[in-house]
Amino acid sequence: MRLAFSALSLCYLLCAFLLFRKQVHFFQLNSYKPEVQKKWLREHLEEHLLRTVWVLGAVFLLRELGALGAWLCCALFLIAAGLNLPKKAKKPLVFTARVKRMGLTDLLLHLIPLLFGFFAPEGESFGAMLMSLALVGAPWLLLAANTLNRPLEKAVDRHYIRDARRILAECPELKIIGVTGSYGKTSVKFFLEKLLSTQYNTLVTPLNYNTTLGVVRAVRENLRPTHEIFVCEMGARNVGDIKEICDLVHPQMGIITAIGPQHLESFKSVANVVKTKFELADSLPPDGIFFGNMDSPEIRNRKVSVPTVGYGLTRGDYVAQDLRCDERGVRFTVRGVEFETKLLGKHNVQNLTGAIAVANTLGIPLEKLRAPVRRLEAVEHRLQLRGSGDRLIIDDAYNSNPAGASAALETLGMFQGLKILVTPGMVELGAKQSELNTALGKEAAARCDRAILVGKRQAPPIQAGLLEAGFPREHIFVTDTVEEAIALADSFPAEERRVILLENDLPDNY
Repeated sequence: MRLAFSALSLCYLLCAFLLFRKQVHFFQLNSYKPEVQKKWLREHLEEHLLRTVWVLGAVFLLRELGALGAWLCCALFLIAAGLNLPKKAKKPLVFTARVKRMGLTDLLLHLIPLLFGFFAPEGESFGAMLMSLALVGAPWLLLAANTLNRPLEKAVDRHYIRDARRILAECPELKIIGVTGSYGKTSVKFFLEKLLSTQYNTLVTPLNYNTTLGVVRAVRENLRPTHEIFVCEMGARNVGDIKEICDLVHPQMGIITAIGPQHLESFKSVANVVKTKFELADSLPPDGIFFGNMDSPEIRNRKVSVPTVGYGLTRGDYVAQDLRCDERGVRFTVRGVEFETKLLGKHNVQNLTGAIAVANTLGIPLEKLRAPVRRLEAVEHRLQLRGSGDRLIIDDAYNSNPAGASAALETLGMFQGLKILVTPGMVELGAKQSELNTALGKEAAARCDRAILVGKRQAPPIQAGLLEAGFPREHIFVTDTVEEAIALADSFPAEERRVILLENDLPDNY
């Protein structure tokens, strides 16, 4: 019996590890926020139970069949392990130090059933029961491990933050520019890097490092005394997030790119979004400069206490005029200087105008900015044109929002050919999510010839909007994955080229 129980213990630990790996991956995608993880668990509880709940039969097998039952339990645990093997992920799990610490605590919690099984009198059946419960309750054990680790994690975070403050304090001449907004901030950051680097040694926060700890990591790993400008992207999901980053880096200049209904699940209202984004402007020193997109009424109508430079397509100190847009890019003028770019869409011109305003204010002549603007490539997955000839993909897969989706559909309308929309819709929009996805469907009806909706849970409101706008039902399709959608789009008969707009690609936790 001891040998069989030992084998059962190994199978249990294997299954526990795979369940931990799966759950911590989603926890990482959910930004290690317990409340977000709990909501995700509620939405995916049925799936988890279908893959694990039947292991509770191990208690009966061990009690009724002894050693034979233990071997049968091994089979149960191995099947559960197989059902929870990791799948190919769009954004793979990163085994950070935090994940490893959480894994150690999770392992210690999972060892409790083994101790009962090996050392309690007649403890095998009781140990098997605890093992089964631990596997079914693996997502909640992970949250328990996170709670137990919280004091340690806070101490580690404080250490890293202090170190980042020290590094910043050693660079007193460094000009720090904060960039935030409901959308457009990553593009503006990217544009600023290219434009400012023509005259200054410039560092920008890499990738999507736009949380406090992401900024801390960027400072600790990349900031050098030779840098003259640090462009710091600032993301937020809750009121106070931007202020926390500002209290760390103390920006002298700040730009708000746009404000709209983004992350409403956590913000609850657009008013809270406005309040949070303006934490950047409110943190600027008296001699600082605020740059605002004056096409956004939420920005235009908000007063700030520091000098303001406005930009936009319709009003401001820097206005993009004489726009000529086609599928090859855009030409426009700012303050009498003509620019041309390969980037697609009016919203890219809007973001570019903001970057031009900052660069010019920092002393770079407009004429000198023409060449770097012309050389700009699309930011990855943000209206990035891929393919050629008879098949083009407009890749706008990064984190769709109402304004961005509208701009992407407008861009799709510029192309000639069979125009195909591929989208799972928009998420994290709280109570407005269904309404805004229905509006997306209505707008798409006038811009595309075929609509492929990804995900049966996401599809209904978009489909309702399409049909309400008179879009043919036979031209609407629903697939489970983006890959299936692209394959379906490629299968449509077409006498002219296919132009596929990929509008959003939901992360693995959706």
